[in-house]
Amino acid sequence: MTNMNIRNIAIIAHVDHGKTTLVDGMLKQTHTFRDNQAEMEQTTILDSNELERERGITILAKNTAVRYKDTKINIIDTPGHADFAGEVERVLNMADGALLIVDAAEGPLPQTKFVLKKALQNGLKLIVVINKIDKKDARPQEILNETENLFLNLTDNPDHLEFPVIYAIGRQGKAWNHLPSSPEEPADLAPLFETILNTIPSPKVENDKPFKMQVSSLDFDNYQGRYAIGKIVAGKLTTGQALVLVSETGEKTSGRAEKIFVHEGLGRTEVKEIAAGEIAAITGFSGAKIGQTLADPQDTTPLPSIKLEEPTIKIVAGANSSPLAGREGKFATARQLQDRLIREKETNIGMVITENPNGSGYVIAGRGELHLSVLLETLRREGYELEVGKPQVIVKDIDGVKSEPYEELTIEIPEEFVGVITTEMGKRKSQLLDMKPDNRGNTRMIYEISSKNLLGFRNSILSSTRGTGIFASQIIGFRPQSEESDRFRNGVLVATESGAATGYAINSIQDRGTMFITPGVAVYEGMIVGLNSREDDVDVNICKEKAKTNVRSSNKELGYVLTPPNTMSLEQMLDFLEDDELLEITPQNLRLRKKYLSKIDRVRQARSN
Repeated sequence: MTNMNIRNIAIIAHVDHGKTTLVDGMLKQTHTFRDNQAEMEQTTILDSNELERERGITILAKNTAVRYKDTKINIIDTPGHADFAGEVERVLNMADGALLIVDAAEGPLPQTKFVLKKALQNGLKLIVVINKIDKKDARPQEILNETENLFLNLTDNPDHLEFPVIYAIGRQGKAWNHLPSSPEEPADLAPLFETILNTIPSPKVENDKPFKMQVSSLDFDNYQGRYAIGKIVAGKLTTGQALVLVSETGEKTSGRAEKIFVHEGLGRTEVKEIAAGEIAAITGFSGAKIGQTLADPQDTTPLPSIKLEEPTIKIVAGANSSPLAGREGKFATARQLQDRLIREKETNIGMVITENPNGSGYVIAGRGELHLSVLLETLRREGYELEVGKPQVIVKDIDGVKSEPYEELTIEIPEEFVGVITTEMGKRKSQLLDMKPDNRGNTRMIYEISSKNLLGFRNSILSSTRGTGIFASQIIGFRPQSEESDRFRNGVLVATESGAATGYAINSIQDRGTMFITPGVAVYEGMIVGLNSREDDVDVNICKEKAKTNVRSSNKELGYVLTPPNTMSLEQMLDFLEDDELLEITPQNLRLRKKYLSKIDRVRQARSN
């Protein structure tokens, strides 16, 4: 049986191809908001998280719903960055179809391939949306051909090769089921809505069987507590009905559905009864976890578990141990950090968090540096103090061979930087798979490279292309460990004294390299205050003051000419770290430091190695 008045669709795409903006138009044109509501003037409405708005990317998958004619369309907006692929994997099982958004100029990119592959594996019906056709460098027909080739490479099922195509300008709320002669042609999103109704199947349900739903997402508020969110695949549910929460290992917890909510626009509406096919948010199960099954006591067989790609990169995180620990955050103890990471494990299923077997702290494993840095930045903004080491790739033993993750890296740069990037990728022991120019003066290069040798590439490409280069990657599997690339970074300037940095000291030191701090900044012994111009580390007294004398000088009033410091983001600092260094993270500051703060301890450690 099917529920004819519901459509459940996921919006999938590579980062920045216009998913969230298109959803904005769908929300507005279905009159989800009143004309005078603030949301009517807002963009990227679903990206409500502070970090999402700052970075301009979707990090967390979100549910919303619109009504078109007499049909309710549940929409699942998913992240476009490969590092948050776990968010995509856990919510696709709520959808019966998907809109694949492709930029009309950039075409299919690595994450396009990843999300399309997952959608096809889930048997979703696809609608291809060629978006941003108003770009001056748009090439929609070529992009459609590239997308068709991508389908051919990813599936052997001929049914998957038949899909409708919509041409759109998401930010203007326009869509056509044909390529318009001009982007200025008047239009709205009606062709997209009609295609959804005619193409995406109604959810297949089993109304005559006991209630069953897999928990695909969790939410929490102070009024209702924890919400277990998922698509009902069988039966119906009424408020107060007895249910059993079944874990993936078969453990059972009895309870009742205290309240039932459905999505309407950006909010939730409470209902007394709900039927199969709908996406629901149920309260009453404070211990619910993603992947578990909520079932009627008559049939407690769990639904198939959610399969996730494995993490590829890890860091070790622990409570802040620097001399300045506890001064700048609300939560600075190991127990407070432990409690927070345990909560993170419940909702961030793409991340694996375990106790560090080689010492104190926790090993946090994720899909990439961005995945890890977003968690660290979130902890920082919540008031936590912590320290983390250099990101490391995860090595697996496969048939007795140590293997590491490899990635397919796509780089798009202006033609003038091709030589620079070619040299850089050569140093990183990568293999060029393809290179071709486009009609926009750019060159797209595709490399195969180990994740280990890709670490730190973000800083490198931004500096070598003056911020014009873009790149994206996807994991292509584990292979035998490769040769490690040469060290890319010079040594550092390490403080030998604790106190406040002085302008006099910085003026005398800055010729040795690039400074990271300004006068007046609190420093401590072992803190990294700059990048050396040579390969070795150098100890410097950054707190040194000018000697006081009774002799008057003719240039006494002259000030120091100090070079502005290099201020790095959290991600850039993670890229910067070496094995013997740590990043100290507090709500107010980010500090680079040596693991062993005193010079004597560092020398002893170097000798023991």
